[in-house]
Amino acid sequence: MKTRTLLSLAIRSIAKNKMRTSLTVLGVVIGVAAVIVMVAVGYGASRSISDKVKGLGTNMIVVTAGSSAAGGVSQGAQAFNRLSIEDYQKIVRESTLLAGASPVVLTRAQVIGGAGNWRTSVNGVSTAYPVIRDWTTSSGTFFTDDDVAAMRKVVVLGGTVAKNLFPDTDPVGQQVQLRNEPFTVVGVLATKGQTASGSDQDDVVIVPYTTAQTRLAGRSFIGQILASTNAPEDLPAAQDEIRAIMREAHRVATGDADDFTVRNQTDLAETAQATTKVMSWLLAAVASISLLVGGIGIMNIMLVSVTERTREIGIRQAVGARGSDVLRQFLVESIVLSALGGLVGVLLGVTGAMIVGRITGWSTAVPAEAIPLAVGFSAGVGVFFGWYPARKAAALNPIEALRYE
Repeated sequence: MKTRTLLSLAIRSIAKNKMRTSLTVLGVVIGVAAVIVMVAVGYGASRSISDKVKGLGTNMIVVTAGSSAAGGVSQGAQAFNRLSIEDYQKIVRESTLLAGASPVVLTRAQVIGGAGNWRTSVNGVSTAYPVIRDWTTSSGTFFTDDDVAAMRKVVVLGGTVAKNLFPDTDPVGQQVQLRNEPFTVVGVLATKGQTASGSDQDDVVIVPYTTAQTRLAGRSFIGQILASTNAPEDLPAAQDEIRAIMREAHRVATGDADDFTVRNQTDLAETAQATTKVMSWLLAAVASISLLVGGIGIMNIMLVSVTERTREIGIRQAVGARGSDVLRQFLVESIVLSALGGLVGVLLGVTGAMIVGRITGWSTAVPAEAIPLAVGFSAGVGVFFGWYPARKAAALNPIEALRYE
């Protein structure tokens, strides 16, 4: 029997009882829709994390103090603050794989100027910082190497600080006070938004690290060292190079644990995305249970259909239809039912993902491969659960089938 004929027979058979067909495919519809929504939530979260990590910087490497072992116990990152300007300068001098490096002197201060005052984070950095963080200015410029060398009191405002202190004017050229020290605003950073952890990247002011150390922080140690490479594939080698330079600078003996931590944003992104992927697939697996229920419903209805059409099967066999023809006929009906449920489920799932995103504010996105995969999987459910009823129909004795009342 030709495939076109089988499909025509299957559609006509399904159309005879529209209500029963609708109830039969309902389980598959719900199952596919639930899986699509769960995958969309997981995929959207993964993409959002990736975008936020990219926003932190270009091929960025972060060096922090700590991760030293004392008495056999790891103290973890930030356990010891032993990073210094000399460490940064040694990395700049001896590294061969870095596109740039910058110390980061971290402190907090009240910024006074314009419309009032605003308490925020103050980062003392070098001129390589905007390259490392891939951060441009929306107004004005970044400070220069001369400003760093001369320890000038110049400041670049983050978007949040600029908005709160100078809501209606361009702050470039204006004066602000940090710790009672007057600073001249030379630029405003472009808006970056929140990090993956939810902190506001734009709630910050940037000053030369020399100025931050001498006039604001009042200490010689620095919070971290940032660096970046020209290409992502250089990250592992660059990390190894920085680790070797830092071990030499800190005179860490062979076999002893590092008293610093070197990591990159890719590591953080991969860890976060791996966690998100596991959770999304777990949710999708739970949602797919309804597909199992829908498949059982299809099998039950197909068994009922075989019983109702026993005489029809006997007549087909009497006029020359083989058992394989009968098997294919009922199997095609089961596949059509499941595929129909899959298509409707995909439409509901995509719509549901959009609604969930709007209601919750989550980032949701349906990956392109999820749609054919969902329809194909639902058709597979039809094959799996339709095989037994189709096999039962094919195995009927023609004479007994013709006598069936």
